[in-house]
Amino acid sequence: MTTSMDARALLLQSIEQGLADGSLQIGEAVRRLRTEVTGLHQNQFAKMCKISVRTLVHIEHGEGNQTLKSLNAVFRPFGMKMGVVRIRRNH
Repeated sequence: MTTSMDARALLLQSIEQGLADGSLQIGEAVRRLRTEVTGLHQNQFAKMCKISVRTLVHIEHGEGNQTLKSLNAVFRPFGMKMGVVRIRRNH
């Protein structure tokens, strides 16, 4: 993929922010990271992350009950991992 380093950093930051503020679901974030950052097909990305294509498809579609290990595997190539964030309450 020919995305510049600056554009890649902005995209990663945008996805991180969307996950943190709840405007982006995990599956959509993973799909965007895979397609927009790596440009890889599901089978290529799954192999790189050492998970099955079926697991990746389930993650991207928000299906099943994914393990923390699987979720961390798909975020690791981007320097990310699952974590805990404070809930923002509108009072």
